[in-house]
Amino acid sequence: MAKQLRIITTGGTFDKLYDPIKGELTFQGSQLPRILSQSRCSLEIEHEGPLAIDSLFMNETQREEVAQLCIRSPERMVVVVHGTDTMVETANVLLKKRAEDDNHTVVFTGAMVPYSLENSDAVFNLGCAETAVQLLEPGVYICMSGKVFQADKVHKDRGHGLFVGENLGDVSF
Repeated sequence: MAKQLRIITTGGTFDKLYDPIKGELTFQGSQLPRILSQSRCSLEIEHEGPLAIDSLFMNETQREEVAQLCIRSPERMVVVVHGTDTMVETANVLLKKRAEDDNHTVVFTGAMVPYSLENSDAVFNLGCAETAVQLLEPGVYICMSGKVFQADKVHKDRGHGLFVGENLGDVSF
């Protein structure tokens, strides 16, 4: 039976931990279960973690795999935790692959600072994405730093460490 929400983790900064032996940030499993436990999220969540990779090293086959997991998800609401450097590229692969009548709402999010380090934005971004996926129409979106963007109308401004584009929350009165 389908849960309410599927969260697909791919790695990225969100899931990195400091390895004192190697002296670098590495992957040692998803941080998602800890975050969900701490956040007291009451949604029924199915967690799927096919990858643990820095998005800079993600290839097209892996992007296709993420897209197919979203398309085949029995849950209509999907959050993808992804590295921020190439999140938009993977989201756009999904945009090209999904059928016109696909009723999934997919929200990509990530973190600029790993969850395991002080001052991480991981919990905030995940919470925003979990809320956004419940409110948005079917489609593919990016949710970072409290803003929601259509996936094909956003880019990462590496100089400022922010996503910029047409924010869905920008409303003129």
